[in-house]
Amino acid sequence: MSKRRNFLKSVTALGATTLLPQTGWGNEQLSTSNPIIKPKKLKKGDTIGLVAPGYAIKPEVLQKALDTLEEMGFKTYHTHRILGNYGYFSNTDEERAMDVNQMFANPEVDGILCARGGYGCTRILDRLDYNSIRNNPKVLIGFSDITALIQAIYKETGLVCFHGPVGSTLDDSYSQKYFKKILMKGKDAQSIKNAKLKDPEFLKNPEYERYVITPGSCQGELAGGSLTLVNALIGTPHEIDFTDKLVFLEDVEEAPYRIDRMLTQLIEGPTFSKAKGIIIGVCKGCDREKNDTNFTLKEVIMDRIAPLGIPAAYGMSFGHVPHNFTLPVGIQAAFNANEMGLELLEAAVS
Repeated sequence: MSKRRNFLKSVTALGATTLLPQTGWGNEQLSTSNPIIKPKKLKKGDTIGLVAPGYAIKPEVLQKALDTLEEMGFKTYHTHRILGNYGYFSNTDEERAMDVNQMFANPEVDGILCARGGYGCTRILDRLDYNSIRNNPKVLIGFSDITALIQAIYKETGLVCFHGPVGSTLDDSYSQKYFKKILMKGKDAQSIKNAKLKDPEFLKNPEYERYVITPGSCQGELAGGSLTLVNALIGTPHEIDFTDKLVFLEDVEEAPYRIDRMLTQLIEGPTFSKAKGIIIGVCKGCDREKNDTNFTLKEVIMDRIAPLGIPAAYGMSFGHVPHNFTLPVGIQAAFNANEMGLELLEAAVS
């Protein structure tokens, strides 16, 4: 009951602050066209800081992530805040934002891995110290709800951030392969190839089907992430400008009509139709059986995306799936929808 009272007090206080002059890190007016900043590449022996900027994480899941990182040759670090529990969050907004800010400011931390997604990142975007982040650039990686964190930091600072596995999903050889290729090797050009689907469960599941939506080749700056979170940023200072971007999208456990609604919202917006290409990952748990009152996921995606006439394909290896490659937001890439081929055209780390 005390947590509920504290939560209600925090909501009331938040409402009151909107009547006061805006101060603090997140309310500072920053340029939306910052020069690109590439973080330093990671190497074995580096310290990876883990944060839980959204949902709470179970101790055993955190331990598994720590073990995985140490097996990969990294040292690990986290604060006491990561195992807090404030309702469905890992901690209060203030504490979660503080964890992110301190990880960037801490010179002993070389990179930051989000332990899990869930929900909560949009609540802390106005509490981040973007000046400090800009002055202490380092790798930040995660997906799902972390989309909000990645896109806001990139837009406010120019720091290239990474859509890739979180701590709870890094124990996969394919995911680790691209984690290392993109974040540790840092070559000027990198080809990203889809995972080979050998599991019968994947082969018979239409959500894992790979298909061309609109043929063609294109080039652009990578932007995107979770469809739900991309939509949640609309109307905020962190909304994505899709003009000339190579957009990547994925989602999980959303019915076709909800995917339809979110894609329609993007299409009705001012810039989505100006994208260079659209890459859709695996939308796990988003399909429904075809019947007289329902469309399948594929039907919705073809109906919404194909009329745009933009090179597009579905089923690439990223999202809420075991095999998850790493995509650097802000880096130029080339996409061939016909061959489902993706190539990074520049190094994502320095």
